[in-house]
Amino acid sequence: MLVSLQAGQLKTENVFLIISDGFRWQEVFTGAEAGLMNETNGGVKNPKALNAEFWRDTPEARRQALLPFIWSEAQRHGQIFGNQAKGSVVSVTNGKKFSYPGYNEILTGRGDPRIDSNDKKPNPNETVFEWLNKRSGLRGRVSLLGTWDVFPYIFNIERSRLPIWPSWEIQFEQSRINISGIVNDMVRDTTPIWDDLTYDSLLFHAATVHVQRKHPRVVFLGFGETDEWAHAGRYDLYLTAAHHVDDFVRRLWITTQNMRQYRDKTTFILTADHGRGSGPKAWRDHGEKVEGAEGDWIAIIGPDTPPLGERTDVGPITESQLAATIAALLGEDFHHAFPQSGAGISDALTDRK
Repeated sequence: MLVSLQAGQLKTENVFLIISDGFRWQEVFTGAEAGLMNETNGGVKNPKALNAEFWRDTPEARRQALLPFIWSEAQRHGQIFGNQAKGSVVSVTNGKKFSYPGYNEILTGRGDPRIDSNDKKPNPNETVFEWLNKRSGLRGRVSLLGTWDVFPYIFNIERSRLPIWPSWEIQFEQSRINISGIVNDMVRDTTPIWDDLTYDSLLFHAATVHVQRKHPRVVFLGFGETDEWAHAGRYDLYLTAAHHVDDFVRRLWITTQNMRQYRDKTTFILTADHGRGSGPKAWRDHGEKVEGAEGDWIAIIGPDTPPLGERTDVGPITESQLAATIAALLGEDFHHAFPQSGAGISDALTDRK
């Protein structure tokens, strides 16, 4: 059960939900996997260079090399869930084990059998971001930035009118976050690889500009390259993308901690929308028929989360608990408003009563 706290008892005034699409719990907790660091299984173009960058003798050293921010700042000052080898299980409950159902579960607190594809269909469910945007003190302080062109539908921008970057399509243009200057130039001048995804680096720089200018209190950041490179069978680029996301989070954390609007009153929640399979081929895939793709991970760092580091023998915890957790950190009770949603993660909050 979620600890009952009022906003006055909390230090958190801002929450950032940051997702690295399809990034496996295995790499989070044990770093690079030896059997995939080659051309045969991992499409690696330069195994020697990849080994030099990410291979170390122990799982702890490998994960530190891959994700230095998570395994320094979050390990020392937050909590990290999902190491199945140590009895900490985080999982998706929607049964589909791919992106739109996963994002819906995270954002609404429950799986929905109506959402059974990644098709661009407006989400019939109200996300915690839409709901929070109606709460006192938060209206107009909610922002969405994501690399995937389905996000405007997942957040149902036509109904919610939440500000989003990029807007992707003309019908969402009125909700587009205006990111002027060099970031716009980079978007315009960069040749895309994917039709439905923009680069993580562009998202990071857009988010940094927006946070510095507009000071949103509730922020969604959806990075997508980890999933794309895994589907492409490029383990080297998958690891590099994950390493970049970790560094983007580090730099954004430093940015917020250097701003009075955010310093010591901001919580970051990091996770993925689904897991992946295991082994020389299945690591590339996820979905209903892929064993193990329900496995996930969550890292939380902020002033109201006890600094317990890597959690062991705790849970199970599900994606469906994140919506209520986000709201609770802001003193709001999403689970009461939507009883079918998962209750929040009690360990993520300190009871100050």
